[in-house]
Amino acid sequence: MANVHQYTIKDATGNEIDLSQYRGKVLLIVNTASQCGFTPQYKELEELYQKYHERGLLILAFPCNQFGGQEPGSDSDIQQFCQINYGVSFPVMAKLMVNGPDASPLFEHLKDSARGLMKTRAIKWNFTKFLVNKDGDVVKRYAPRTKPSAIASAIEELL
Repeated sequence: MANVHQYTIKDATGNEIDLSQYRGKVLLIVNTASQCGFTPQYKELEELYQKYHERGLLILAFPCNQFGGQEPGSDSDIQQFCQINYGVSFPVMAKLMVNGPDASPLFEHLKDSARGLMKTRAIKWNFTKFLVNKDGDVVKRYAPRTKPSAIASAIEELL
């Protein structure tokens, strides 16, 4: 059965990253945006990362401009924004699409593995979060309104 370790993504500088290198880590995969009402969640995401990364948590942020045009900047601009405003130290990857015909294969897998409210497949907004266990299996999907701190106990269980 497919899992996230079978996918390759691009980092903010365009380098290919094979997700199989994250076997044995718990992943929190989030589609993000710099000009969204949920953007302050970067702060809580960073707090989660600081608290759990030494125990095996990796947060992967994927900027996306599909929702209200709230991520218009370049990959370089996004990196700078995350550093200056939130001190983000977890990886912020290259901007991508999460819905539609040009959606990232990784996000197609995430949406198939964990449906949203009322079993919807599409991602509805920025800061949708997917929790992935150490084996690369998607455990749960969290809505944009779910604060990262509310996911801490689920992360603890998987670590």
